[in-house]
Amino acid sequence: MAQTMFERYGGFVTVSRIVSAFYDKVMDSPDLAGYFAGIDMKRLIDHQTKFIAALMGGPISYTNDHLERVHAHLKIEAAHFDEAVAILRETFEDFEMDETDIANIHSDIMSRKKFIVAHR
Repeated sequence: MAQTMFERYGGFVTVSRIVSAFYDKVMDSPDLAGYFAGIDMKRLIDHQTKFIAALMGGPISYTNDHLERVHAHLKIEAAHFDEAVAILRETFEDFEMDETDIANIHSDIMSRKKFIVAHR
């Protein structure tokens, strides 16, 4: 049986390191850091680790309804979403992930943009 991307990259240990590095970069962005004021970052990193793991074929799943519900109050702008996705791509590259794998995750995230970005 073929390994999932999640398994190939070392499971939750590696994904958690990637997500932590991602949020370190996000918090350096003047446009993005404000979205996380007052947020329990440890809890957020745990949730985001599970989400990225799911995109990589891990043992978790998230519905688009769930994504829409948890992001609605943030009123995320499209440009900010795009910046965060670019930072995530850069972080995957920092961890020397295969470009095909990065492209697959990027495509999956972009297909969910309408559930995360504020509807105007």
